[in-house]
Amino acid sequence: MFNPKAIDEITSRLADSLPPGLSQFKEDMEKNFRAVLQSVLGKMDLVTREEFEVQKAVLAKTRQKLEDLEKKVADMESGPAPQKQDDSEN
Repeated sequence: MFNPKAIDEITSRLADSLPPGLSQFKEDMEKNFRAVLQSVLGKMDLVTREEFEVQKAVLAKTRQKLEDLEKKVADMESGPAPQKQDDSEN
């Protein structure tokens, strides 16, 4: 689900930001950063960009249908009331 290259880039940046005195631990820190990031991101309820875009399109279509229906209801409510036929005339 997550782009491994992005996680690698983030872990590398984090490791590069370590103070010079900790540079001998850089490799271990990168592994730890990667494990923490993967764990935290794995627990989050995230969707891919593609899934997001699909749901965004569905929502837009649904919103348009709702607006159309609201307009129809408003037109029906403001129009003349239907006349009842008198059963005695038949």
